[in-house]
Order: sequence, then C-alpha cells, then structure tokens
Amino acid sequence: MKALTIDKTSHTEFVDIPEAVCGDNDVLIDVQRVGLCGSDLNTYRGFNPLVVYPCIPGHEISGEVIRTGCNVTTAKPGDRVVVLPCTECGVCSSCLAGRPNACKHNQTLGVQRQGGMAQRLVIPANKILVCNALSFDELALVEPLAVGLHAARRGAIQVGEWVAVIGCGVIGLGAIAAAAAMGARVIAIDIDDRKQAVALACGACSFLNGAKVDLADELGRIDEGRGPALVIEAAGQTSSIEQSLELVAFSGRIVYVGYAKKPVNYNSALFLLKEVDIRGSRNATVADFRAVLALMEQQRYPLHSIITTHYPLDQAGEAFMAWAADPGAVTKILIAF
Repeated sequence: MKALTIDKTSHTEFVDIPEAVCGDNDVLIDVQRVGLCGSDLNTYRGFNPLVVYPCIPGHEISGEVIRTGCNVTTAKPGDRVVVLPCTECGVCSSCLAGRPNACKHNQTLGVQRQGGMAQRLVIPANKILVCNALSFDELALVEPLAVGLHAARRGAIQVGEWVAVIGCGVIGLGAIAAAAAMGARVIAIDIDDRKQAVALACGACSFLNGAKVDLADELGRIDEGRGPALVIEAAGQTSSIEQSLELVAFSGRIVYVGYAKKPVNYNSALFLLKEVDIRGSRNATVADFRAVLALMEQQRYPLHSIITTHYPLDQAGEAFMAWAADPGAVTKILIAF
C-alpha cells in the first residue's frame, strides 16, 4: 500500500509498504483524513530530534473501520473513528499516577514510530474512539483540540478568571475554546493578525498581536491591574515562555504546552515573589478526547474557520512545501485520502 515518507532534507516520497496484519485485538482502519501538525512540519524541516528518518508522519487521524480482530467488541466495520496516537507502558510513575498521557516511554504515531500517512492502518482496538455522529474532517481535529483542552484543564480554571493564551495554532485554539467553555475570560495572543478571527470565534474576548503591542502593559491593565490569573503558552517560543512569568498575576498559574528548541532563562526572584505555579501539559487523556467529541457535537468549535485547506493524498508533499513557505497562513491542513 502507498505511504508518504519524509527524509531529513525536506524531501517527501511515496513508497509501497507491506499491508499491516490485523491481530485478534486490533482494528484495520481505512484512513480518511490526516491533519498536519507542527511536529510534522519540524520533521519535514529536519528539526525533529525524536524521529528516525525516513519517517511516515501523521498522528491526527480519522478513518473508517474495515476489519476487526476476533476479540474486538467495541467497534465494527463501517464505524467512523478517531485514533489515539500515543502509547503507555503502564509501569512508569506517570502511568501509575493515572496520567498515561505523560508516560515516560510514550511512542507517538508519526514521531517515535511510523505514523498514519498511509492508506490503511492497524491499531489496537483500545486506541480508537468510535463516533459516527461526526464527519471525518471533525474527527481529524479531535487530537490537537484535545491537547489544548488538556492544557486548559491543567490550569485549574475558575469561572470568571482572566486567561491569556499565547499562540493561536490549533492547540492554542483548543485551549481558548476549552477555557471559554469553563467560564474564563480569554485573551488570545499571536503575532499574526490572520489568527484574530478564528481566535474570537473559538471564544476569546479579545485578541492582541504580541509583535505590535506591549503585552506586559496591555495584560497588566486587566482585572483591575492584577493581570491574568493563568497564562497558557502554546507557541513554543523561547521569548514567550520566558515572558509568561512577567505577564501572569501574583499567585497565578502558568501552563506550558509548547516547548522551546533551546533552554530558557527565568528571573528566579520574580518566580518566588509571585509564588507562581508552573505546570507542564503533555498530550491528552481519553477523557480529554471524549470531552472534545462532546463539545464538537454541541458545535462549540468553528471548524470551518480552523481548517485552512485540504490536499489530496497525492499532493501531500506540496502541502508541506506550501506550509513551510508561509506558516502563518495556515491554521490546519487536512490530507484527504
């Protein structure tokens, strides 16, 4: 069957790979959509240290079940599904603490193991969620929106709090929508004005361009001069990761769901004086996936605004080239099979 591979020099190529064998506890999926993620773009650019090249990308996957193993009772041929792309070992401290999304030995599809940019995929039955009420487009967006929702949940949001979300990619938009649904007053921040409309549609009260305004001054005016109780950093930029400590209110919280490509520096005195809680946010839980599915069924996401464009599978290489040429123009590209 046909699959797209990427090597370290931004070269894509279609290759034939063996048909996967469906085991007793597996399902065989006819892949319908794959969303391109920032990690896929980094793989294309040769900046992803976690992959082994050549790599089959893709972990935002929707599809249709075409075969089930003899032990599978949770899905049947014809079901529409979203794929849970991460693994858990069951024995590390995160897994034992009930947080398998942060498994020490996780292997994500398209990152530490070959991904879903192939015509068919065999996956353990416990790594899919069936939802026949939603389209393949919608199901392909569940994973990144769930990562954003998980970040918002890590922030322990209280109704009425001011929350600043830095970065309006799909994960940031997922955090905005989730925070708004939790009753927060959300300020969306990005350096590209093209993200304003979709951020507001996701539930933000206002939008700030971090390249055009003094964020410390602007955010320092909210909540009677206290600043945001929570800052969610979803851009993964060294500058905004460091600046989050300056922006957050005294006794506030910071959640990092984006990560920088090099070490960051903190003002430790400010960290202590503000008594700030800093939390990491990694991947998403099954409960997060189910919450996003429920919000989608309530039409809480402006999906047509989030999806920038579709490319057919045979033009997936062109999709990577176009995205790399103008990243700010893209919110989400879906590869249609």
